[in-house]
Amino acid sequence: MWESYKKSYKAYLQLEKSLSDNSVEAYMRDLEKLTQQLQAENNMKTPADISFKDLQQFVQFIAKPGINAASQARIISGIKSFFKYCLIENIVSKDPSVLLETPKLKRTLPDVLSFEEIERIISKIDVSTPDGTRNKAILETMYSCGLRVTETVNLKISCLYTDIGFIRVIGKGDKERLIPIGRDAIKYIKIYKENIRVHTTPQKNFEDILFLNKFGKSLSRVMIFYIIKDLAKKAGITKNISPHTFRHSFATHLVEGGADLRAVQEMLGHESITTTEIYTHLDRNYLRETLNRFHPAFTH
Repeated sequence: MWESYKKSYKAYLQLEKSLSDNSVEAYMRDLEKLTQQLQAENNMKTPADISFKDLQQFVQFIAKPGINAASQARIISGIKSFFKYCLIENIVSKDPSVLLETPKLKRTLPDVLSFEEIERIISKIDVSTPDGTRNKAILETMYSCGLRVTETVNLKISCLYTDIGFIRVIGKGDKERLIPIGRDAIKYIKIYKENIRVHTTPQKNFEDILFLNKFGKSLSRVMIFYIIKDLAKKAGITKNISPHTFRHSFATHLVEGGADLRAVQEMLGHESITTTEIYTHLDRNYLRETLNRFHPAFTH
């Protein structure tokens, strides 16, 4: 019974909302959790029969196994999205999820690396090896352009406009944006392309992917994570670091330098300016530290 609803909802997410495969899968997993709970309760109602009370029970169900508040909020958001779709398609006459409350989230600021720390991490790359030369180009590009890890592994040669200092990136929801790329990143991409990549035969459908593994395919997101973790350890950096840290650092350094928030939003590919505004909070901490260190009223 629910299979047909799931199928049409999936098509809606892919075609009408133009979401990426990863996002679609996440929304489908949320819906799967709801149907699993209904099955467990022997309560296989249709979407039209589901009440607010049923959804409240579901919220209690997902809170039990120790799922953290952020994950609970994401699942509830997924369920709300499904019922919004049901309302649009007249599958339900009223949305039972409207009053569903998500757990209050404490907005934590991500760890940020200083420019010196990023340089320390990159300096630990052994560029005498083919993988090292490639990794140097990857990290320089990630920091120079503030790329998401998925955008990095999917970066195409045909999207490089290094002669004018830009790259074209396909971000979340297949939205494209042009981002300026720094001289160092261009330099190391060129070295990698001309000296390393030419000796790797790309597999079918990977001919245009810039960064390849030894099998001629794109690198996995997990591989980038391991590369960065390993280098951070070698550099003696104990902060909680992931590929996303480079993106956070890129944005923070821009805001600290006085960059216009709209410009940062454009480069990061954030749909909403409120997502970008987290970096103004980081910047306020930086401003406070600056006052504490240099302002006479604070230093005496």
